[in-house]
Amino acid sequence: MSEQDVLTAVRALAPAVRGRAHEAEALRRVPDATIKELEAVGLFRLCQPRLHGGLAADPAVFLDCVRELARACGSTGWVVGVFGSNTWQLSLYDPRAQEDVWGVDRDARICSSIAPVGEVARVDGGYRLTGRWGFSSGSDHADWVMLGGMVRDDDGKPVEMRHFLLPRADYAVDRVWDTVGLRGTGSNDVLVEGAFVPAHRTIGAEQIAARIRPGHAVNPEPLYRLPMGSIFTSTISAPIVGMAEAAYQGYVDATRDRIRVAGMSRAAEDPFAQVRIGRAASDIDAAWLQLIRNISDLYDCAKRGEDPPMALRTRLRRDQVLATERSVAAVDLLVENAGGGAMRTGDNVVQRAWRDVHNGRGHVANDPERALVLFGRNEFGFDVSDPML
Repeated sequence: MSEQDVLTAVRALAPAVRGRAHEAEALRRVPDATIKELEAVGLFRLCQPRLHGGLAADPAVFLDCVRELARACGSTGWVVGVFGSNTWQLSLYDPRAQEDVWGVDRDARICSSIAPVGEVARVDGGYRLTGRWGFSSGSDHADWVMLGGMVRDDDGKPVEMRHFLLPRADYAVDRVWDTVGLRGTGSNDVLVEGAFVPAHRTIGAEQIAARIRPGHAVNPEPLYRLPMGSIFTSTISAPIVGMAEAAYQGYVDATRDRIRVAGMSRAAEDPFAQVRIGRAASDIDAAWLQLIRNISDLYDCAKRGEDPPMALRTRLRRDQVLATERSVAAVDLLVENAGGGAMRTGDNVVQRAWRDVHNGRGHVANDPERALVLFGRNEFGFDVSDPML
């Protein structure tokens, strides 16, 4: 199966995924049937290296799959983006860590929580972890987890930020996720109590940011030459664009036949409503086109074996945060003119998308001021350094 075959299959599955969106919210996780269907069409193999049965696909194709699913169910698109990003990240680890996961189960999925909030102790042969990590999307469907932690010296001073890979047997999931938006993402807490992590199942933040990573020894595909920040942040904005597209289509469908009480006129004939859909459609299109242009330009650099210039990396971050900003603004613009019916609870596309985009906007990757400052600093020739580049 090719990457284009996967995209075609995902589009064919979208109506079924859309039909379970309300169920996902009620369950507070993606329904099992959806995960099984997406696994069957090879979606979770897109970001997996060929050595382990994956497609090492063009990242633009993967992001397109995320967007398509988010149009059907925002939570499903979000979780798929997270799983893909984590699969990509495992491909950078020591080959022994990859074998620990995919040598046992090529269909293994990985959730994550990278904030360094737990306790890390150095021990013979590795590290010992204890703590509670939050916001681990897709945790109900994951077989492994990646957790962030700060390694400290004997005086307690931070020495190094690392990511740690743990199997499902070494952690528990506390189902605390109960939010207004993205309810179906199952972004629960992960609990660890003194779990041993061998050294080869960890990777330093500096290693991830480096030009050469441990996983390159066995994964030569250009996908794994991309900067961590480009994959991580793009998989956060892509589903938000999809959610905005769902809100747009839901608004147009509802407005087409809606009658305004004031004047008993058709809402679709209101020129101000027509202006709103023009503005919203343009902003959503701009968001998506810039996302895809940037990740494609970055991928072209990787295929040529070139290091991506900082101008491109900061441009990607600039447009990524603005893609989220434009998408949220477009949904707000439509909701302001959608009438009270758009906010009815239940299986309502517009209000669900409105809740979801605002919940997604709060993600750490969607900090416009920080990203825009990076772009401006680079344009003026100042030093630029940030883990999300």
